[in-house]
Parts: sequence; structure tokens; C-alpha cells
Amino acid sequence: MLSGAKGHMLLMMLAGLMLLAGLWAGLGRLGWNLPQPGTGLAGLHGPLMVSGFLGTLIGLERAMAVESVWAYSAPVFAALGALALLAGFTPLVGQILILFGSLILVAIFARLFHRHGSPSLATMALGAIVWAVGNGLWMMGYPLYRVVPWWVGFLVLTIAGERLELSRLLRLSFLSRIGFSAAGGMLVFSLVASLVAFDAAIRMAGIGLVAFAGWLLRYDIAWRIVSHPGLHRFMALCLLTGYVWLGTGGFMWVGFASEFRAGPLYDAMLHTIFLGFVFSMIFAHASIILPSITGMTMPFQAAFYGHWVLLQLSLVLRVGGDLTQWRPGIQWGGLLNVLALLIFLANNIRAVRIGELAGREPLKGWGT
Repeated sequence: MLSGAKGHMLLMMLAGLMLLAGLWAGLGRLGWNLPQPGTGLAGLHGPLMVSGFLGTLIGLERAMAVESVWAYSAPVFAALGALALLAGFTPLVGQILILFGSLILVAIFARLFHRHGSPSLATMALGAIVWAVGNGLWMMGYPLYRVVPWWVGFLVLTIAGERLELSRLLRLSFLSRIGFSAAGGMLVFSLVASLVAFDAAIRMAGIGLVAFAGWLLRYDIAWRIVSHPGLHRFMALCLLTGYVWLGTGGFMWVGFASEFRAGPLYDAMLHTIFLGFVFSMIFAHASIILPSITGMTMPFQAAFYGHWVLLQLSLVLRVGGDLTQWRPGIQWGGLLNVLALLIFLANNIRAVRIGELAGREPLKGWGT
């Protein structure tokens, strides 16, 4: 049964497969001469990463919160849709499955909001709706560059909602909550506006992204824990650098909106957010979320700083190459981005192994 530990592990493995396939496809898009099974793998980079990997993980995490078997169809449909795309089925099959997964995620948030209505859940529910709308547009034949802003909105609203939930400990002021709502409203309005005035809407969306970055940098509890040792400091540094990347991407959306179609500037506008922001958030939360999903112990390791530092430096190289049209910087930066994510996976597997070994010696040194 997918609601059990083995089902969780199966979905995690499918998400990991989509991540690896998406990274391979991304290297192909960057021009690295790698074997590309089929003829369209490189074009699947975005769908595999957003829906196959992130959509499956987010759906799984939320299905566990609902504690109902039907909720697990959200990550299942997202994973199956990505698998259908990867297997070479007609794109419509994968698109329909992914759309079903996103609609079920909307239903999950509706159930959660009915139980525990809160601004944070409302924000995450709005993110799920945005994902579903974007998937619907993709299924209707809209080009990916028109769909990608909706996928960005899905991830930004989901993450911002989660951070708002944690920031409740700070007893936020009324004005700070208004600021958060204004950032979300600006982002969602701009996505709707993109259907009729794309370039202007991208600029508005950029303003919304900058507003979210500023809000998170000002009010997130990361500032409260950055001085603490171990995992707390690591998480805080990942969060704060992620917010800087989100703001950087937002400013690029404002300044380069007319380039939001293809090319190096488009690459920079996307990966400052998808890599710099989203994966910094994943790095920060992996030691908490993965054990909650799998039941495995994953103690913090100083080696985690390795994948975090490499991601930041390689993304600077890649974005610098994008801005200066320096092709080697783009290609090598992208390759090192992939290496950072592979090291992240390896470090997490190593940490789980260390946790397992520690669990087998619970009383060592106590004279028994």
C-alpha cells in the first residue's frame, strides 16, 4: 500500500529517477555531448524536474498530512505522468496524468484548509491551483515558456506558505501579513495577466518575486537560528542564500522580460529560481522532510556544506556566463550544478547510513 513506508520509498525512488533523468536532459540542453535516448529527452528537462521530481515529492508530503489513501494519487499521477513522458508516449498522456495529480493536490489542500484554515495553507493551496492551471495550459498546447511562470508560481507560493507557517512563532505584525499577501497577490495577478500581455506580466511577476524575497529576508526565522551550531546554522545559510537568489531572479524578470523565451538570459532567469532558490530550500529541509517521509534517521554532517557551497559557486559561474554570453561559463557552470546535486544525494545517502550504524549500537560505551 502506497500509504505505508514501502510505498513512500517507492515514490521517493520514482522522484529520484525523475531527478536524474531531468539532470541528464539538462546537460543535453547545455550542449554536452551525452547519449540522449529518444529524440526529445532534452526538451523534457523542465517537466521532469518540476512535475516528475518536485511535484511527486510535494504531493507525497501533503498526502501524508491528509492520512487518506486517495490523497496518494497526487504523487502517483505526477510520477506516472513523468514516466509516460520519459517512456516516449504521446505527450498528451503524460500531460493528462500530471494535470490529474495537480488537481488532486488542490483537493488535498482543500481538505487540509477545511481542517486547519490558516493563511499559510491558503497560500500553499493557491500554489497548487497555479500548478494545475499551468499544467492545463501546457496540455492545451501553450509553449513551455508561457507555462514556466505558472510552475515557478507553484513552487514559490508553496515554499513561501511553508515559511509563513514557521514564522508564526515570531508573532508577525498586521502590516507584515499585509505585505506577504500583497506579494502573493501581485504574483498571482501577473500570472493571469500573462495570458493577455506576456512581457508586462513577467515584469509584474518579477516585482512579486522580489517582494517575496524581501519579505522572507526580513521576517523568516532563519535569522534567529543562524548563530546556532550544526544543522540550525546550515539550514539558515541555505534559506538566506536561497532568498537572495529569489530576489536576483525577480530583478532579472523585471529587467529582461522581453527575453523570457529562450537563450542565455532566459536560462539565468529560470535557474536563479529553480536552482538557486528551490534547491537551496531543498538542501535546508532535507534533513527534516526525508526522515519524516521514510522513517530513516539522517543526522547532520559537516559534509553537507560541500554541496551547498558548490551549488552557489557553480550557479554564479553559470549566471555570469549567461549575462556575458560566455558559453564555457554556462556549460561548465551547468555541469557543476549537476555535480552539486549528485553530491547532495550522495551526502544524504551517507548520512542515512551513518544513522543506521548509530542505531545498531544504542548502548555502546555504557558497560553493557
